[in-house]
Amino acid sequence: MMSSHLTWMIIRNNNAYLLKKRNIKKPFSTEPNNLNNLSSYRYSGLIHKKSVGVVAAPDNKGFTVVYKKSRSSYKPAKSVVKRTMKAGPRRSLYKLKRLLRANKYRTDLTKAALRRASAVLKSQKPLPIKKARAKKSD
Repeated sequence: MMSSHLTWMIIRNNNAYLLKKRNIKKPFSTEPNNLNNLSSYRYSGLIHKKSVGVVAAPDNKGFTVVYKKSRSSYKPAKSVVKRTMKAGPRRSLYKLKRLLRANKYRTDLTKAALRRASAVLKSQKPLPIKKARAKKSD
């Protein structure tokens, strides 16, 4: 198993998930388990033994936390764990925070994961219905 630093040095400039544009200062990344979609060592979900991702739940009610078990990092198919949280927004965000902080599992990504989960939950809310304004009578 290679170290994460060596892996990052190999894949940082060229990989299938990298989005390079002309006028953008920082390149984006579409890789799974990348919370900020930035191509950087810290947020990369490919190279670390422990990584966290937040995606919408399959039925669009709540969100799913995807993380790796560091013990089985040499078996990629078995290392991924998915936990769906749909107990309401406040409780789900609290459970996510507890999952990342209490177990000391990537505490540096806690804030980014909470922001991502909050954005997913906000996107699932229905849009408010605008009332049609009455026409003025002359």
